[in-house]
Amino acid sequence: MPTGTAVGDILPHLREALAGNGPAWLPVPSGDRRESHRLSNALGPGEPIDDDVALVVTTSGTTGVPKGAMLGAAALRASGDATHERLGGPGQWLLALPTHHIAGLQVLLRSIQAGTEPVVLDVSDGFLPTGLAQAVATMTGPRRYTSLVPTQLIKALDEPAGTEALAALDAVLIGGAATPPPVLARARAAGINVVRTYGMSETCGGCVYEGVPLTGAEVRIEGGRVLLGGAMLAQGYRGLPDHPAFAEPGWFRTDDAGVFDGGVLSVSGRLDEAITTGGLLVIPQVVEAVLATHPAVGEAVVLGLPDERLGQRVAVAVVPAAGALPTLDELRAHVAGELDPTAAPRELAVLEELPMRGPGKPDRTALRERLLAHPPHRAQDPVSR
Repeated sequence: MPTGTAVGDILPHLREALAGNGPAWLPVPSGDRRESHRLSNALGPGEPIDDDVALVVTTSGTTGVPKGAMLGAAALRASGDATHERLGGPGQWLLALPTHHIAGLQVLLRSIQAGTEPVVLDVSDGFLPTGLAQAVATMTGPRRYTSLVPTQLIKALDEPAGTEALAALDAVLIGGAATPPPVLARARAAGINVVRTYGMSETCGGCVYEGVPLTGAEVRIEGGRVLLGGAMLAQGYRGLPDHPAFAEPGWFRTDDAGVFDGGVLSVSGRLDEAITTGGLLVIPQVVEAVLATHPAVGEAVVLGLPDERLGQRVAVAVVPAAGALPTLDELRAHVAGELDPTAAPRELAVLEELPMRGPGKPDRTALRERLLAHPPHRAQDPVSR
């Protein structure tokens, strides 16, 4: 899957896949030979596959054996149709994401369904708000959309040209990771129509917009866990026919905790990233949401580190807001003012940028290894309210 103007070369293949014709395709990054080799070795291109599979799209995990979600043409079409229905109609799309992940692929597939030519922003050397503004200026409509991750939105908001460009679009889909509330507030105050999306490769990308399932998508909660079903669901994982995530026909068991109340889904965090500290459970994303409201915090990732006394201790890596330098004591006090003191971080690492995996997801494994190798400042005293 290329970047830049070369993206046009693969549109005919995607058009055939969307129509349900021809072979199934495994998208791999053209600029990363190691990752392409890893995916090809794990997912067996050239070996038999069900005729109904159009694309095998890998999840964004970076450890263990890659999993490839088998997506049918009907599921992909249902996803695109439901997206355009929710947004107010088909339109022209701006591609600003890697094309081997589901979010970037969907920009191209939705363009094909809409009968429009996608505008491509080459992000192989990074996402630049000036380039974004130039790309948006070439879009002709009638409706104009793009899909971004939160880190891209933050960069755009820091530049007037980027902010103005996004405000000119009919909708900006944001997914891949949770959007910090202050960032969302800034974007909407600037006139940007941000639409928060929730979904994954296993559901053809986002299938819940602003907490409300798209037409054809289904949500239910089981023991606090989010389950997704409906027309956009993958047929399972390539080469893993008995994977427990697809054990119940028609449903996918996510690793997310959430509540579905009054037809609106609220996701609180990842069950597989929960921290057990002193016998109590801490959901990192809940703590991150509180930290995001501190004026000195630009971005924050919370994770658990091994601790002889507590089992795990809460640590946080922070990219400071412009001109700010947060301290551990003030961040602990800030969290303790909103949550149980157990959730207050005991370690703080201040970074220039966060390591990422996939589109917009912090690489918690790389971050954990970095903090273990170079221990940050640690607090010894308990937090009091």
